[in-house]
Amino acid sequence: MNSTDGTFARTDAHTTRGAYVTGGAEFNRDTNYIEDRITRDGRPGDSGEPGWPVEAGRYRLIAARACPWANRTVIVRRLLGLEEAISLGQPGPTHDVRSWTFDLDPGGVDPVLGIERIQSAYLRRFPGYPRGITVPAIVDVPSGEVVTNNFPQITLDFATEWTQFHRPGAPDLYPVHLRQEIDAVNKRVFTEVNNGVYRCGFAGSQEAYNSAYTRLWTALDWLEERLAVQRYLVGDTITEADVRLFTTLARFDAVYHGHFKCNRQKLSELPALWGYARDLFQTPGFGDTIDFVQIKQHYYIVHEDINPTRIVPQGPDLAGWLEPHGRESLGGRPFGDGTPPGPVRAGEGVSPGHGADTASESAF
Repeated sequence: MNSTDGTFARTDAHTTRGAYVTGGAEFNRDTNYIEDRITRDGRPGDSGEPGWPVEAGRYRLIAARACPWANRTVIVRRLLGLEEAISLGQPGPTHDVRSWTFDLDPGGVDPVLGIERIQSAYLRRFPGYPRGITVPAIVDVPSGEVVTNNFPQITLDFATEWTQFHRPGAPDLYPVHLRQEIDAVNKRVFTEVNNGVYRCGFAGSQEAYNSAYTRLWTALDWLEERLAVQRYLVGDTITEADVRLFTTLARFDAVYHGHFKCNRQKLSELPALWGYARDLFQTPGFGDTIDFVQIKQHYYIVHEDINPTRIVPQGPDLAGWLEPHGRESLGGRPFGDGTPPGPVRAGEGVSPGHGADTASESAF
């Protein structure tokens, strides 16, 4: 998201200092997004959201590697084989008050959209756009205008509206017979875990932090118990629910444990959750989207009010992500009747030295 979250303070356009923590207050996420939908026939959404038609090659997904919400869309796009249908633009790990920038691309310009920052696509459609400039965002390439930044719906639409462009063997990430349970699990995981770590990290008082900490660990204990007896969150295959939890777990020891003070235990000290996270990490489509260097750079550099020195820690040693997980003993079939995705598309791989296999090396 625009910081991985929250709306930027509109002060100095070249800093993010003071943008995340409000003294004395509990962190409340702004969840008002551009709710447009991309549907197979361009029909409006069920609640009347404006509809755009599914068209291969028309849209560009903008998703920073550092952001957990954007990371979800990259994983789902890869699992479903939508790389040929939806192109991918990836901003760098840091940004200023205005928005994420394409500073990793040649000349600092996205090669398809021809813009330096995703803010331009927002303002092209909504001059004076008043809310946070967030990722993930989908941009209509012909017009250069943002279509939607409604991250929970983007992945669901990838799974249900883009089916004509799914690869052969693509998994069903949102099976009809499990949707009610998936939705219930997702709701708790979002409020208590995905957003719960931010509620801890951006707490503006000891009281707010204490409450957030208790809520987070109550939910993590629930997940630890649930995943001790089943391989995946819902059913016996990977679903949308697993994608949503995984991106938070992948960042837990590297960032949330220390930077956000979520420090009762490390993920690596929770047997079921640690085994589950490693199981997914070692599944094609998950770990091959995780850039630990960019993740740490984002949080520790951008959150200046939490980490004013902007020093990025060298640790932890993340080689354990590649150790055997033993979760096969719980049964389950990762892709159901489908197959794993193929190799990572050229140009979309994690940079050498940024993954778990070399995470102990200095890359700063």
